[in-house]
Amino acid sequence: MLKHYNITAKGKVQGVWYRKSTQEKANEIGIKGFVKNQSDGSVYIEAEGNENQLKSLLEWCAEGPEFAMVDTISYTENDVQFFKQFKILH
Repeated sequence: MLKHYNITAKGKVQGVWYRKSTQEKANEIGIKGFVKNQSDGSVYIEAEGNENQLKSLLEWCAEGPEFAMVDTISYTENDVQFFKQFKILH
């Protein structure tokens, strides 16, 4: 069953290729949605997939790419938007 998560990653997550790496991971596991930087220094993600795909993405988000230092990950479930791909928003 398709689910939609709103995810926020906090810590050293901007300027460390977090958005691009998130897009690569999402494409690898079949997640649709988007990722964008927030003005408070966090990264915001909307992701759609099945429960296993989303669990895998959450686990990856908690680690992030090599130079990231993720302090916290939070998420809420929301209504499915039926995204067609995974984009980086600016």
